[in-house]
Parts: sequence; C-alpha cells; structure tokens
Amino acid sequence: MDTRYLRAFVAVAEHGGISAAAQQLGYAQSSVSAQLKRLEAELGATVLTRGGTGATLTDAGRRLLPHAREALVLEDRMRRAALGDRPRLRIGAQESLAHAWLPEVLAALEYGAGGPGASADIELTVTSRSRLHQAFAAGELDLVFQYDNGVRALGPHAVVGHDRTVLVVAPGHPLARQDTVPPAELLGYDFLVAERNCTSEMLVDRLGRDLLAGAQLTMVVGSLSALLRLAGHGHGVALLPELAIARELAAGELTALRLTERLQPVAILAQWHPRLGLAEPAVRALLDLARQADPLPDVTRSGSSARPRPGLEDLGADGEGDGEEEDVEDAYLA
Repeated sequence: MDTRYLRAFVAVAEHGGISAAAQQLGYAQSSVSAQLKRLEAELGATVLTRGGTGATLTDAGRRLLPHAREALVLEDRMRRAALGDRPRLRIGAQESLAHAWLPEVLAALEYGAGGPGASADIELTVTSRSRLHQAFAAGELDLVFQYDNGVRALGPHAVVGHDRTVLVVAPGHPLARQDTVPPAELLGYDFLVAERNCTSEMLVDRLGRDLLAGAQLTMVVGSLSALLRLAGHGHGVALLPELAIARELAAGELTALRLTERLQPVAILAQWHPRLGLAEPAVRALLDLARQADPLPDVTRSGSSARPRPGLEDLGADGEGDGEEEDVEDAYLA
C-alpha cells in the first residue's frame, strides 16, 4: 500500500478536513482527494464521510487510524535505517518537568553522555497530562515523562526519580507571615490546580489526603505558568513539585510554607512503547541519564513510595514487565 495514501488519511483525521490536510501536506486538494479514494479502493471500505464542514472518520476509519499511524512511523524508521541516519525519538513531558529538569537530561544525551550508539533526533512535545495520555495512546509519542499521579501505568514504565512537594503562596499572603502552618489553617484558602487530574490536584487528593482532607480546589487554570502567576499575585495556595517552582522561590516571587506535617515526595515516571527499533539505545540512555539527574536519589534508592524501575534490558519479548508489579502496586502510593 502506498504510504502517501495513509499519510493523507492521517492528515485529514488530525486536521478535520481535506482542505486543511492538503495545506499541511503541501498538496493540491484534488490530489489529497484522489489519494483517499485510492486508499478506500485498496481497502474495500469507506474510511471518511465527506461533508460541507469537513470530513469525519467512519467506524472503519477509526479502526484504521492507529494502524495507519504505526505504518508511517515504521516507514520513517526504515528510511532512517537504510540511510544510516539517527533514529527519531518522540518525547512528551508535562510543562512542570520540561520547565527545569528535562532540558538538562536531553542536553546530556545530545553531548554524548549516553555513550556510543545512543544518539537520536529528539522531537519534544510539552503539553498537559491529558493530552500526553491521548498522544501516547495514539502512538504519537514514544517516551513520556510525567509526575506520578497514582494511576496504574500500562506497559513498560519506570520511576527515574523523585521530587519534593512544596506548598507555596505569594510573599504577601497571610500564611506567609507564620513560622509554621497547622493543616487546619489551610482549609480557609483556595487551592490552585493547573488541570483536572494534574499533579498538583493529585498531591492534594492523594499524597496530602490526610493532611488536606476537605480542601477545596476552587480554581482550575490552563497552564503551569498561569498558575504560578496567580499564586504570585495572592490568588491562592498551590501544592507543587519543587522543580516547577525553584526559580520563583529563588527570586522571592513565591514563598514556601513550613507545615507542621511532612509532605511526601512525588515520583517522576517514564513510560515508553516497546519495540522502538534503533531508538531503543537512546531510550535506555535517557532512562539512565534521568536517574543520574534524580533530584532526590536517596528517596528513590530507599524505594519509598516508588514503583519498580525496569530498564529496557529487563523487559520481555513483548515489552512488558515480569508481572511482579501487580503485587506491590498499593505500596507505590504514599
């Protein structure tokens, strides 16, 4: 099957119409329409319903889409292998990790710290947790870094580090004037979270569930930077990983509260797809470099609230772990 047909189909699925897909691909609209008709003729099935407002996938098209994406990724890998080019590695990360930690890990790989044969052309996507999950499930990302929110990860994954959790407010916030803050006093203030099911909400709901029982998440904002600005202007209290706010704390734009109860650290989780071909050495090297950049190596080594840490060399032929995770899942959560 001509992969140009698949590329046209995926472009229409992603952009919602033939005209937008043609513009993205650099083809005439008539060329894209012809490629789609040839695809449907080869498959013997209708994959798109064309309408005045665009094109939508049929049931057959929805079943085809993940396989079409996989075929295009495989084509790219074959071309790169044949030409001797570096493999492509598509990485996704939450904004809070891409803000201060991941750039150093990627730079170390680029400068050769991963060893011979571990280089790759990196494509980095920084987005919300929900979008990362969607893109990873759709096969659009090979490797994802995110803070653990306590939800079971499927497929190959490993804890590569831990980070402190810090409760912050604006320097002029009433709580900032106290030497220590009892948990009960927090309940009178708004808690800021970046998105539903994000790390900061998880920290309140799970890692801080006993400490902050009854806390109200009264504001949801669209990004980490917006959350930090709102907190800096005194609009609420935020419970965040320290990496995400180190610069703001150092600059005095935010103040860390000293609580009478200890906050638990949060794990940094890597998750990847199996069978990445020539990109596997780069993934293995990135996992090792990420562990070397662990903000709290003592916590990770102690195994406190940590998941098992399989590397690529520990995975079976199907890319899955050995199954022992099932017996210790509850121990992952603080």
